[in-house]
Amino acid sequence: MIPPQEASARRREIEDKLKQEEETLSFIRDSLEKSDQLTKNMVSILSSFESRLMKLENSIIPVHKQTENLQRLQENVEKTLSCLDHVISYYHVASDTEKIIREGPTGRLEEYLGSMAKIQKAVEYFQDNSPDSPELNKVKLLFERGKESLESEFRSLMTRHSKVVSPVLILDLISGDEELEVQEDVALEHLPESMLQDVVRISLWLVEYGRNQDFMNVYYQIRSSQLDRSIKGLKEHFRKSSSSFGVPYSPAIPNKRKDTPTKKPIKRPGTIRKAQNLLKQYSQHGLDGKKGGSNLIPLEGRDDMLDVETDAYIHCVSAFVKLAQSEYQLLTDIIPEHHQKKTFDSLIQDALDGLMLEGENIVSAARKAIIRHDFSTVLTVFPILRHLKQTKPEFDQVLQGTAASTKNKLPGLITSMETIGAKALEDFADNIKNDPDKEYNMPKDGTVHELTSNAILFLQQLLDFQETAGAMLASQETSSSATSYSSEFSKRLLSTYICKVLGNLQLNLLSKSKVYEDPALSAIFLHNNYNYILKSLEKSELIQLVAVTQKTAERSYREHIEQQIQTYQRSWLKVTDYISEKNLPVFQPGVKLRDKERQMIKERFKGFNDGLEELCKIQKAWAIPDTEQRDKIRQAQKNIVKETYGAFLHRYSSVPFTKNPEKYIKYRVEQVGDMIDRLFDTSA
Repeated sequence: MIPPQEASARRREIEDKLKQEEETLSFIRDSLEKSDQLTKNMVSILSSFESRLMKLENSIIPVHKQTENLQRLQENVEKTLSCLDHVISYYHVASDTEKIIREGPTGRLEEYLGSMAKIQKAVEYFQDNSPDSPELNKVKLLFERGKESLESEFRSLMTRHSKVVSPVLILDLISGDEELEVQEDVALEHLPESMLQDVVRISLWLVEYGRNQDFMNVYYQIRSSQLDRSIKGLKEHFRKSSSSFGVPYSPAIPNKRKDTPTKKPIKRPGTIRKAQNLLKQYSQHGLDGKKGGSNLIPLEGRDDMLDVETDAYIHCVSAFVKLAQSEYQLLTDIIPEHHQKKTFDSLIQDALDGLMLEGENIVSAARKAIIRHDFSTVLTVFPILRHLKQTKPEFDQVLQGTAASTKNKLPGLITSMETIGAKALEDFADNIKNDPDKEYNMPKDGTVHELTSNAILFLQQLLDFQETAGAMLASQETSSSATSYSSEFSKRLLSTYICKVLGNLQLNLLSKSKVYEDPALSAIFLHNNYNYILKSLEKSELIQLVAVTQKTAERSYREHIEQQIQTYQRSWLKVTDYISEKNLPVFQPGVKLRDKERQMIKERFKGFNDGLEELCKIQKAWAIPDTEQRDKIRQAQKNIVKETYGAFLHRYSSVPFTKNPEKYIKYRVEQVGDMIDRLFDTSA
């Protein structure tokens, strides 16, 4: 059983909890009542607010719509006023811009173009909205006047600021400053940058708004004149400089002149000077002597003006290419793209025609020179033709897009030069073959004939132009292989041609040698000429060219030279035959000579002495320019004569064949040798 105290405590605890729950329940009930009251109050307030909002909306919406209409009306009024101002402004354009248009665009192009834009808009407005308005005529006239002023300004700017390119700058441009370690581009400023911008803006305006293309004609006429004058100025520079300083040269780039050496003269692009220098070298080595005559005009006597004219023309061709390239770059900034090729074609015509005309004049001069056998003048065609062919790729690139007639000018000139060059080569070979045997033109001393030296000099010239000369010959070939000839084919043609000239020369020399009455002098003449030819071939690359088609040429010339030496030596037989052993009288030692025997010995001594003196007197005046050959021939002859005379003298010097031995024994063996050593030496 639970103790009574615990049960009493438990009951009190339960009663306390119950009392607390009742209090909580009472609180919750009061709270619910208050919440219901607040909800009723809120619903009442919201209902009242909704009613008021509906009343406010009904009052505001009409006011808003009225305000919106008023704003729209205000905007329409403002737009109308703005349009009126805009329209009215067109009526003031003429008066506002007339002064600016009248004064012109010089010095204020930006402002002027702005005024022209206003005038143009006014013209468009009146044309669209009031075509019969007198204001339209006003702005139209003002627009035309402004356009004319812009055209005039374009012409003025181009005329005032387009300058001829100086010859020195052109030479720098085409030389490439090869002597300088640091390569620097030479820039051409045809127009100052500020002026160029003005010109470009005017051209754009004239094309886009002026609907005018006349300015393009103005442009090409002015630039064409400057291009032509620049090239002519370079040519004149060559002429003037050559008379005072020799070959003109281009100084180094200005900002490097203090730090770099002055440039050497421009390399001559193939003139006859190389061959002339070779001829002088041969002369110093004894290959050249006094020459006889020929109806060939001597190459070494050629007027230097030909070289100057040739160099001038070659540099003018290069200058045209560089300047034309520069002109096209300038043109692309100024002329609209679809007009650039046509304008450029017109721009270069005068300068190009001038070059082509001068080239044709060179061809014509060469044709006349061939008629009078002046082949030195014809040689000017070779360096020019070579340069034209080398420059042709650049030419073709520059002339891209031009008319076919323009593109065909250079190929036409090249063809003309190839034809006249081939004609010159053919006529030269024929002239070598047919050069007449004029007795008064033959060298009295039997030295190298001028025909020989001219022929060799001409052939040496071809070494500088092997490809050019080969192409000339190939261009005249009618075979199918010639249409696409190779360099090897051209080389063989040139080798064949050189062999033909040498063959013609040899035949002519043989014919000329017959003019001499003395066979020995004829032999010396042929020896000198053959030796000159051989040494000239060996000292240049001609021998390699000849060997392409004639392997034994060198050996053949050596055989010819040796044959002539043997022919010459036979001239001494009439001297040595007097004292040769086969013609000596037979006698017994110690036996007194008979009168007939003594007389025979006297005749032998006298015949030898007279023959020796006569030959030495005659042959002393002959010439063998080649020191080596001269010494060789002297030595060989000296050995023969001294040996024969020595044996004869040894045999009869102690024989009492005369009471006056000094009368017959006039020379010692050494004296005979000394006399022979003075042969072929006019200075001795």
